[in-house]
Amino acid sequence: MSSTDTLTPSQTSTNAQVLDATTHANIHDKLARALGIKTAQVNAFVKLYDEGATVPFIARYRKEKTQNLDDAQLRALEKSLNYERDMATRRLKIIELLSTQGNLTDELQTRIDNATSKLELEDIYLPYRPRRRSPAAKARAAGLDIAAQAVLTQNVTPTDALADYQVQSSITDESGNEIEVDFSDIEKQFAGVQAIIVDEWTQALDLLDHLRSSFAKTASIVSSVASEEKREVGEKFKDYFEHSESLARLPNHRLLAMLRGRQENVLGLKIEGENAPFIEKIIKHFEIDAKAPTERQEFLTEAASSLWKDKWRPHIEHRLLTEKRLTAEAAAIDVFANNLQHLLMSAPAGRKVILGVDPGIRHGVKMAIVDAQGHVMLDAEDKPVIATVYPFAPDNKMTEAKVVIDELLSTYNVDLVAIGNGTASRETDAMIKEILAANDALKAKAVIVNESGASVYSASELATDELGNLDVSVRGAVSIARRLQDPLSELVKVDPKAIGVGQYQHDVNQAQLADSLDKVTQDSVNAVGVDVNTASPAILAHIAGLNKNVAQQIVTYRKEHGAFDSRESLKNVPRLGAKTFEQAAGFLRIHDGSNPLDATGVHPESYALVDSLLAQTGKALPEVIGNDSVLNSIDTTALAANDENVSVKAILDELAKPARDPRPEFKTANFREDVNSIKDLSEGMTLEGVVTNVTAFGCFIDVGVHQDGLVHISQMANDFVADPMNRVKPGDIVSVRVISIDEKRGRIGFSMKPEAEKPARPAAKPATANVTNNDENTSRPRSNRPAGDKRPSKPKRQPSSSNNSDSRSKAPRAEKAESPSKMGTLGALLQEAGVTKVKK
Repeated sequence: MSSTDTLTPSQTSTNAQVLDATTHANIHDKLARALGIKTAQVNAFVKLYDEGATVPFIARYRKEKTQNLDDAQLRALEKSLNYERDMATRRLKIIELLSTQGNLTDELQTRIDNATSKLELEDIYLPYRPRRRSPAAKARAAGLDIAAQAVLTQNVTPTDALADYQVQSSITDESGNEIEVDFSDIEKQFAGVQAIIVDEWTQALDLLDHLRSSFAKTASIVSSVASEEKREVGEKFKDYFEHSESLARLPNHRLLAMLRGRQENVLGLKIEGENAPFIEKIIKHFEIDAKAPTERQEFLTEAASSLWKDKWRPHIEHRLLTEKRLTAEAAAIDVFANNLQHLLMSAPAGRKVILGVDPGIRHGVKMAIVDAQGHVMLDAEDKPVIATVYPFAPDNKMTEAKVVIDELLSTYNVDLVAIGNGTASRETDAMIKEILAANDALKAKAVIVNESGASVYSASELATDELGNLDVSVRGAVSIARRLQDPLSELVKVDPKAIGVGQYQHDVNQAQLADSLDKVTQDSVNAVGVDVNTASPAILAHIAGLNKNVAQQIVTYRKEHGAFDSRESLKNVPRLGAKTFEQAAGFLRIHDGSNPLDATGVHPESYALVDSLLAQTGKALPEVIGNDSVLNSIDTTALAANDENVSVKAILDELAKPARDPRPEFKTANFREDVNSIKDLSEGMTLEGVVTNVTAFGCFIDVGVHQDGLVHISQMANDFVADPMNRVKPGDIVSVRVISIDEKRGRIGFSMKPEAEKPARPAAKPATANVTNNDENTSRPRSNRPAGDKRPSKPKRQPSSSNNSDSRSKAPRAEKAESPSKMGTLGALLQEAGVTKVKK
């Protein structure tokens, strides 16, 4: 399913209101079949959703009503529901327009009812869309329709059909507006008659469907350099300067690369395919070969050629490319959303004192210490504990730097050192490890942290509000420390597009991307929950039911009145009404408050139920929480029968493990100390690294050399890998083997396959195609087909000599691609499809 636009909640609500009960029921049945769930589950979700309930709230606290649909199922249901409602609203509008025009037939009604996408709906309506200034409309206004009908239905020549035509002195359209047209000579009259015939033929939608399906199977997409002067500036697209492949089999990421090249005016794109077979099908459909006399047959054959070349082929090309683009964009958005979810849900180091380090060379190494709550630590004079040292060239103050850092680590009992992975990160890491090794009293451990987007946060309005007393250059160090302490709480402060885990993020529909990433962030935040007394406005804004304004009101109220003592006191916050409280309360935690339940995931609406459970035990709540033996002794039979929202079992599970964090245990990768740059790598070397990004064609691994290497999908396992996301996710710690190094181009190839089990097989013959992605600072190796595809390479373009096609008719031919054995291991890997991300 694809969509060309994203609906706001108000729009979807409006669409729902204009649809009748039968349409709603049909939509619900369709969604149930498509998602493999019961119609009753869909009905329950829709009722809650239309009443204003959020997906996280429904997933957590209305499980009984939806019969245990999880958040992933609910998100899919939400997306499909909004799309189908939008489709149904558009259907009604098109039917209304066609009915008003007098063009609605049973056949059209059936086609409209069976349409499965917005593109298909618009295709159906296209021939009937009013076009007062089209050639056919002008010809009809000039009175040429009589001659056109004669040519279509009678055995007359076009000249005879026009014998009685009188040129009008003035021509007006249906609205009475005068049209400037000239049908004074016979050739122009012929063109007008032909335009009317072609316009009528465009209503043969079954024929159009057949031709589009046939053309899609044989068409090729061809890219070429836009002009000679673009060769140098468009170097990153050089493998697309003369490239052709099947449109039907074109991988999503390669299409997005081509579209980016076109957007940057480096590449020209066109669709190539034959004309003659399709014109013949049009001739056969309208039985033109049986028409007489000969002049009439030739005239109608010309009209058939015009219908294909001027009307249908451009339209088909546009639709095919649009469908491929929408599919590619949807896939790219899914990749980004999955990566972001795993990044947000990566393991927190927890309540530790952390020294955040933002490495640098010329401008120094910036440092700041945060306490266990994430606040910048203050010294004896209530000044922030921050420092800047200059251990590297040109200052080379290494000794002084080590003294300062040793004093910071010792004085403030630092548990962890979070080092940003940017410029000079490994040099800084080596320096700090030397300090730790030289002083046995220090207990800290150094950890490399992904700093993507930290500079964006540092200059943001939120950072100014939080760290207004610190220089912008030091705020990055604070953010790096907090990212290690609690990745979720810190990363929500940064636009996801600045974090660097996307794939062609600036080439996709931005509204859909933002909507998808916002939902992922909301689901992640609510899965963990937040401490309402320490949370920032940025993370509070993602709690179910809240928005930026209410989140800010909570923080403002907290500053004015002190910490919240109970969830109930949240109702005193301005703009936080009853419905908002219902949606948000369960995800807002209050530790050390007046009610121990406020620190759990139990919703306030269930507090009375908990009291009933406690009455059976004769114990106070603090004695029951976390006590499995007591909880297992409770008889829930009578209570469960009256429960309509979250089940009693779910409440007992929460009491057994209150506010359980779903994120994994905190672990760090051990980078080899003798490997600090690409120069230190050698083929066959085995390293431990961290997955930083996952794409459709593999994953990127950080092994501590400033440049992430690629594990191509073909190198992820000995068995077939359909989707890299099924094998790894960002933040995973993996072992990789170096299989190729290109120091000049900054490219590293890794394999996750066990070396001893690596199967021997002849190298494939890849064709060339480069995928570039500047947004993620990556360069992508060549590939003309998905990994594992053993089809022969497509040949290079040659001039066509066929009499049955025009200059676009033949897919290009190519000479045999260079053998991988001549290119070396790196060239073979990268041409098969890979990429390396170079860190800034």
